[in-house]
Amino acid sequence: MSILLWCLLIAGLLPILAKAPVVYFQNRDKGYDNKHPRAQQQRLTGVGARAVAGHYNAYEAFPLFAAAVLAVIATGEVTDKAIGLSIAFIVLRVLYHVLYLLNVDKLRSLIWFFALLCPVLILAQLALAL
Repeated sequence: MSILLWCLLIAGLLPILAKAPVVYFQNRDKGYDNKHPRAQQQRLTGVGARAVAGHYNAYEAFPLFAAAVLAVIATGEVTDKAIGLSIAFIVLRVLYHVLYLLNVDKLRSLIWFFALLCPVLILAQLALAL
């Protein structure tokens, strides 16, 4: 179960870590505007805009994964498959963000889909086991 908790922690930190490139590109845009950071983020273009989109997407991906992991822990149905899918989710989400920054759109979308499947499969496995 500790691997699941580590994956949950890492997944919770991914949106915060995804903010680092955003801050970098905001600083390159006449310095970080701490009074209106979101307005500044909306003005970013190119890789800066993709960094913002990836940052937001990291927040969007977290709730379903967190629900899946917490459901597994709550029911005590911790399996090797659930652990493997949790690790795969983390790896795929990191890869997704890197591909977003590099503007590799088609592969990024495929990776997004596979990452989305991870918590769906975790929950499906759990539903079938109960």
